[in-house]
Amino acid sequence: MTIMTTVTPKISTFLMFTGQAEEAMNYYVSLFDDSEIRAVHRFGPNEAGPEGSVMHATFALKGQTFMCIDSVAQHAFTFTPSISLFVECDSEAEIDRLYASLTDGGAALMPLSPTPVSAKFGWVQDRYGVSWQLNLAK
Repeated sequence: MTIMTTVTPKISTFLMFTGQAEEAMNYYVSLFDDSEIRAVHRFGPNEAGPEGSVMHATFALKGQTFMCIDSVAQHAFTFTPSISLFVECDSEAEIDRLYASLTDGGAALMPLSPTPVSAKFGWVQDRYGVSWQLNLAK
């Protein structure tokens, strides 16, 4: 008999949005294989955040767990390229597709090109301000 267990990561990436958590989460899940929304908890009436906005959500991209929220606190900061999500792409078609999709409404921080340690690498910031390093895993 085989017993299957689920490993819960002890460290997970946590993304804080200001009203765009669900939109961003759905967008990211649409881009990556082996991705899914696992749970969404929403603010209800008379709670701290706008009714229906994301209190807390978990999702997976390429099997990796992420969390996100819609912040109820006002703050003067957002995402910065000094922290980025590093993606190992399995094919040239995948890296090209992700680069094009993530720069749509975002910005290219480094164009797709060979580097001394990669056949093809690019760095982008998406429409939500999240930074992604895309690497061709060959």
